[in-house]
Amino acid sequence: MQPYVVARELSKSFNGKRVLGEVSFSVEPGEIVGVLGKNGAGKTTLLELVLGFTPASGGHVEVFGHESYRLPGGAKTRVGFVPQQDELVNQLTAADQIGVIASFYPRWDDALVARLCTEWGVDSRQRIKSMSVGQRQKLSILLALGHRPDLLILDEPVASLDPIARRQFLEQIVEVAADGSRSVVFSSHIVSDVERLANKIWILKDQRMYWQGDFDALKESIVRLHVRAKRALPESLPIPNVLNLQRNGTTATAVVKDWQPDVEERLGMELDADLEVEHLALEDILLELHR
Repeated sequence: MQPYVVARELSKSFNGKRVLGEVSFSVEPGEIVGVLGKNGAGKTTLLELVLGFTPASGGHVEVFGHESYRLPGGAKTRVGFVPQQDELVNQLTAADQIGVIASFYPRWDDALVARLCTEWGVDSRQRIKSMSVGQRQKLSILLALGHRPDLLILDEPVASLDPIARRQFLEQIVEVAADGSRSVVFSSHIVSDVERLANKIWILKDQRMYWQGDFDALKESIVRLHVRAKRALPESLPIPNVLNLQRNGTTATAVVKDWQPDVEERLGMELDADLEVEHLALEDILLELHR
């Protein structure tokens, strides 16, 4: 199967200020992609470009083989989206809102939506204006899932959910991608959710794609190196690709990117030191990248 999303040298500027610079990526069928980065890194802009909400300033992005900004109606019905701020109509009941959205999709799954309303505690009779923030978020997610999209895009989807609702949401996302033909792209500040759910990770830093790949490869690439030498370490340490370094006499701790295992033996001999390679959790990796 062809990738659902392909972007090449994609960039976006507003009033001459760059908010996303020359990123390239793809989304394959069956992938769950977690998008991470600090506020202002370009996560929401990237998702909006994929969705065709705004034209690119440079490069291009295609969804289902079409330019995202001019996506035809048939392709649009294959995409589901949950924004950071919901776009629900306060005067409607949940059932009315579901009915309005369902009318646009011939493949709407009434049974799925009814089941999730029950499991997630969404009262379809309740007016949206009287719902809590968390209930509104649940309803927004239901509306994005109801037509069983091939590509589901979510921008901070669980920020307003309690732990139980978050767990239910994560279980549903796993179910969405289980058949290998549908894909999910979601941004989140809750790193543990990304670590638990995603099989591919994108890290945006300074408006660029700093990393993209599976989590195991990321853990192998960015490590913390502990050096314990038998004598004082030289002023300049021959450790490649150091992100952060702390040293004290005969010991040093370095966070290294693009780590190659064969470097360990060479460094040990050159420094006359014992080396220990520590593989980091995803949250620690992000903290080290943004020091």
